[in-house]
Amino acid sequence: MRSFENGYLLEQPISQRLLMTIRTLGEFKGRQCLYQRQSPEVLETLRRVAMVQSVESSNRIEGITVAADRLAPLVQKKTKPRDRSESEISGYRDVLAEIHAKNSRLRLSPEMILEFHRRMYAFADEKGGRWKEKDNAILEVRPDGRQAVRFRPVSALAAPEFTKKLCELFHRSLDDRQAEPLLLIASFVLDFECIHPFWDGNGRMGRLLTLLLLYQAGYEVGRYISFERIIEETKETYYEALLRSSHNWHDERHDLGPWWDYFLGILMAAYKEFEDRIGSISSTRGAKREMVRNAVKRLPSRFNLQDLLHACPGVSYPTLKRALAELRKAKRIRCLGKGRDAMWERIGS
Repeated sequence: MRSFENGYLLEQPISQRLLMTIRTLGEFKGRQCLYQRQSPEVLETLRRVAMVQSVESSNRIEGITVAADRLAPLVQKKTKPRDRSESEISGYRDVLAEIHAKNSRLRLSPEMILEFHRRMYAFADEKGGRWKEKDNAILEVRPDGRQAVRFRPVSALAAPEFTKKLCELFHRSLDDRQAEPLLLIASFVLDFECIHPFWDGNGRMGRLLTLLLLYQAGYEVGRYISFERIIEETKETYYEALLRSSHNWHDERHDLGPWWDYFLGILMAAYKEFEDRIGSISSTRGAKREMVRNAVKRLPSRFNLQDLLHACPGVSYPTLKRALAELRKAKRIRCLGKGRDAMWERIGS
């Protein structure tokens, strides 16, 4: 809540570059509404892929992974979790699905945050939906293996009240139109991470709340391009921006600039990828093959069919084979063996 107290964020300097970024994001939002009306079938294809990627990446950032052939069935609720990692994947899936479906009817509050946390652990032995009961710290592991404290969050005793006040101050700032909503959302997420109100799951909760607040502000690109995947791909910069902007947070002397720059940069990257995808899909008929072509670009230079199936949930094996045949004919890839287990190699960049 430190960013919202005493009008602190209102006094933060804003560069011309940041203003131009906000303006550009507004233009992206306007075109997004047009695509939602004109290309619903194409967007549904992108949505299915983004859902799987978001669940996978947000959990993988925290070291929670599952076998490639288990991820899509779990996200699509075609199988039940069989260990702790799969349980946490399933819980995150359910909260994310609710945000996608009901964001306009949800109101940010401590009670809602607790409920999201409870549901995130609904399939796990560990119980969620409770504030931390002892103080915690954000640690880093140094090259020699030793741990060092990067940041000391709010105490366990103070965390519930801090979270309540943060929600109140955020709503007040938004309702009074005191600042650009994107900067209010970014500042909320930073303060939430600095409070760190749970013993576990704070990072994932922060990313879920990010999507919720962006959707409520009309920035819905996270439905179609995984915001969490882009964060994972820039993980070091993500943690560095959080660290730099949390320095002196307790004393209300922190610099919001690094986190604002990162947060808006990630949103910009998502919109640029979104428009690239939309522009490259000329018809709904070719949407799934275009999905395969985009997956090939993102995968390591050598991959197999199982890697592609994992990267393209909802794409049938025959469609995948047709897309590979087109890429092979165009000399974009080559096959290094025979059968379904053969490795493929991307040619060029």
